[in-house]
Order: sequence, then structure tokens, then C-alpha cells
Amino acid sequence: MFKLLKNLRPKDVALWLLAVLMIWAQVWLELKMPDYMSKITRLVQTDGSQMSEILQNGGLMLLCALGSLVSAIIVGYVISRVSATFSMRVRKKLFDKVEELSLNEIKQFSTSSLITRSTNDVTQIQMFVSMGGQMLVRAPLTAAWAIVKISNKSWQWSTATAIVVVVLLAVMITTMSIVIPRFNLVQKLTDKINGLTREHLTGIRVVRAFNAEKYQEKKFADTNDELTHTQIFNQRVMAIMSPMMYLGMQGLALAIYIIGAQLIHGASMSERITLFGEMIVFSSYAMQVVISFLMVALIFTMMPRAQVSATRICEVLDEEISVVDGKFKGETDELGTVEFRNVSFKYPDAEEYLLENINFTAKRGETVAFIGSTGSGKSSLINLIPRFYDVSEGEVLVDGINVRNYKQSALRNKIGYVSQKAVMFNGTVSSNVAYGDNGRGKISEKQIKKAVEVAQAKKFVEKMDKQYKAHIAQGGTNISGGQKQRLAIARAIARDPEIYIFDDSFSALDYKTDAALRQALKKHTGDATNLIVAQRIGTIMHADKILVLDNGKCVGQGTHKELMKNCEVYRQIALSQLTKEELNV
Repeated sequence: MFKLLKNLRPKDVALWLLAVLMIWAQVWLELKMPDYMSKITRLVQTDGSQMSEILQNGGLMLLCALGSLVSAIIVGYVISRVSATFSMRVRKKLFDKVEELSLNEIKQFSTSSLITRSTNDVTQIQMFVSMGGQMLVRAPLTAAWAIVKISNKSWQWSTATAIVVVVLLAVMITTMSIVIPRFNLVQKLTDKINGLTREHLTGIRVVRAFNAEKYQEKKFADTNDELTHTQIFNQRVMAIMSPMMYLGMQGLALAIYIIGAQLIHGASMSERITLFGEMIVFSSYAMQVVISFLMVALIFTMMPRAQVSATRICEVLDEEISVVDGKFKGETDELGTVEFRNVSFKYPDAEEYLLENINFTAKRGETVAFIGSTGSGKSSLINLIPRFYDVSEGEVLVDGINVRNYKQSALRNKIGYVSQKAVMFNGTVSSNVAYGDNGRGKISEKQIKKAVEVAQAKKFVEKMDKQYKAHIAQGGTNISGGQKQRLAIARAIARDPEIYIFDDSFSALDYKTDAALRQALKKHTGDATNLIVAQRIGTIMHADKILVLDNGKCVGQGTHKELMKNCEVYRQIALSQLTKEELNV
């Protein structure tokens, strides 16, 4: 929690100090009122008292109440402002940190967990700063001040007050020891609920196609019931505190009056009025002490969950980044060259290498393709080029420079990347094609149209309402898989990069569109280096160089004709898809 409080700006600290000052004024005014009440009590019971004195003390009580109200309004406004701006900065810092994480670190946190940490967890901390912050200052200040006020009164009253305070403290400590471990479970279950909801919504077509609604409902219901039962248990335990507080408050008031009655009964006539006034004042101050402990109890109901949330946020903020930015800004004489030197790669938590001793060079203007069975490491290999991961051994060089030395933004501005899963963002056709920063300024409308044309998407885009301004839903749910792939390819083309990376980006296209797209790409990207991961032999058979991967190892490298003669793995893949005549064998 204290780590996160570092996000408070000097302005926020100044506002916080103003709030503390106003809370001090509010407490002083509230604790001043019983003194005036005591005076009024004595004046009413004293012969010869003037009405003007009673009205004067009553007026001062009203002024104290009004001053307390104004102070409370100021405190509420200031604390709300501080807590809102504080949570805004924490949320932004968390989002920025997630953007810096490599894919390896992101996998350690589930997507649903990162969403919960950015929303629910930040909200828990905001609530604690807003409400708990006030009570954290007000409660001990009120209790200490009230205790000082009553310290010179009857020891019988003080003993009764002390007994009630000890009992209430015991209840609070017992309750917290039971509840705190379960708050962490609540947040984890909230993560799971988010994950199940996202899974259901993203897979809604499959769910309906397989009549799996009941199955999904049961999965959700099981987790939801567990979360509900945990929350109910927590609330039931916490609910004990409120009646105990009120029981202590009312019981203390009763004890004070019983003790006071006995004291007054045994006192002389001249002392009775003084004792009665002191009893009224002591009762008011004792209530303030108990109310302070009630506020402490409320703080303790929020603090455990806020602490758990703070810990979860700090886990992300403190996560060490494995892919560290270099300093090289990308200006090279050599263009479009990609080289792998003895590259091996494994995930940090894996025992075996996913890729072993990969060597190849792709020069400017060449098309280099990668093929192999599922799980052979094709996508992992090309993900090393834009540094989504770093190699475990060896070097990856772009334009003769190790990718570790590049600033990540400079490296990625050299690359036009089309992922295995075509990703569309909420917006228009134009905003999706011109997405991101290419390091060379804004992509023009002319470039957008040309990219769409090369990607064989012009025909369907110009049939859409509003054409290039047509709406694209989040995830591209309002267009087909093939249309998404073509727009994703257009996005890469619009950047006009040195190196194109196509990660199985033609799988949703029919053979005719695939052939037309490859022909248009060859004409448009003739000076660029093309790296293609594909499952179809027809997509890559005309590449300048083909790497065949099998269980993370390169088992063949050469042209289509060379591999058909020399690589049995390639030959088997090819013959499983096309006839010998189609393969020109």
C-alpha cells in the first residue's frame, strides 16, 4: 500500500494536509459542543440564571455544529479529488507497465487477472483512500482528544469505558484474523469469474453450435457460488462488528448513567448539579470514544481487501521486464537483412528447448518461408525478430545489428507484422489499416487505399456502407475471417516496412485470392524482405528459400525443388497436399 502512495503528487499531499487540518477543526468543534451542553445543563438547574446566557451557549453550540458541517463538506470534496486523481495515476501506471511487459511476463498473469487488477483492485484502493483516509485521521484524533477530556473525571466511569474499549478491540482483532485470509481468495475468484465470462462471450458461437449452454452455465455457477459463499462468510463475520459496537455504545451509556445515579445519590445537594453536568459531558465524550472505535472497525473492513488489491497491483508493477530496450535508433546502411546465428530458444519455465541451433540469412528482396508440423516452432521463431521474446542462445540480427541493441520502437518500425490471428480494433477500415506509429508520420488516405488494393480487400471494402469509413467492431466480429486477414495484411503494407512477417496469414483465404494476393505482394514489396510462415505448400513453393522445421530443429533448407529431392519431411508434407504434377516433380 505504501508503495502505491508514492504516486501522490506534491499537490495531492498539500490537499491531504488541508483535509487533515479541516478534520482537526471538525473534531475540535464536535468535542466543544458537550462543554456548552454542560454549561446549559448547570444554568437550567441553577436559580437566578439568565436566559441570555443559555441562549448564548446554545448559539455557540449551533455555530460549532455549522462549522463542523462546513469542515465535513470541504474534507469530503478534497479527499474525493485526491482519491480520484490517485487512482487515475495508479491505473495509468499499471496500464503502461502491462504495455512494457514481454509476452512471457504477460503469460504469468492471465488476461482476466490483469483486467481485474486494472479495474476492481484499483477501485478498492480508491475507496480506502477516500473513506478510510478520513477515518484513519479522524478516529484516533477523536479518541485521543475525548480521552484527554474525560481523564480527570470519575474513575468508575473511566473503568467502564476502558472495559468496553478492550472488549471491542478483542472483537475487531478476532474478526480480522478470520476474514483477512479470505479476501485474497475473493480477488482470485473475481479473476476467475472475469476469465469465464470472457471465455463464454468470445466463444459464444461454438457454445451455441455444440449446445453447451448448460455446461458453460455450470462452470460459471460453480465459481460464482464459491465466490458468493466466500463473500457471504466474510460479510457474516464482519456483520458481528456492527451490533457489537452499538451494544458496547449503548451498554456504556447505560453503565455511565447507573454509576452516575449512584454517585449523585451519595453526593451532597451542592455537588449533585456539578455531578449531573459531568455525567452528561462524560457520556458525550465516551460516545465519541466508542464511535471512534466504530470508525476504526470500518477501516478494518476496508483495509484487508485494499491491502490485497495493493499487493496484486504491486506484483504487476514490480514484475521485472525481461526484454530491455536498447539504445540503437535503427539508422543503418544495410536494409532488409535478417540473420539467425546459432539461435536456440526455450521459455523460462521450460526444461527443453523449443528451437535449437537455427541458422539462416534473409536478404533484401528475398522471400524466405518456414514450414513444419504443428508445434515445430515456426511462430516462435519469427516472434524472436520483433523481440516478443529474446533468444536463449545465439543472436538475431536485423540489418547487421543485434535486435537486443535496438530501441524496440525503432526495430518494430522496420517490420510489418501480420499475426497468426488477425486482430481488428473498434473503429473504421481506415483506422485499422493506418493503425499505430510507423516512425514516418501519418499514413495518408492514398496509402490506405493502395494497401487495401494490394491486400485484395478493395472489392469488399468498397461494397460496405461508408466504404473506408465503414465501422469495424471490436475483434472484427462484423466481417469474415478472410476479410479480417486481408485488412491485417493491408495494415502491414501501409507501414511500407523493410521486412514483412506473415505468420500463417493466408490460411483463411481461398486459393484464388491467395494466389492473387501473393502476386500483388511480389510486385508491391519487391524491395522488401518477406518472411512467411505457412501450412500450405502452394503458398510457399515459389519462395527463394524454405526452412523446414521438425521438433524445433531445421531439417532442411533450400528451394522447393531442392527440398523435394533432399528433405523427406518436406516431401511428405508436400505430397499430402498436392499431386506430383502440381508440385512439378
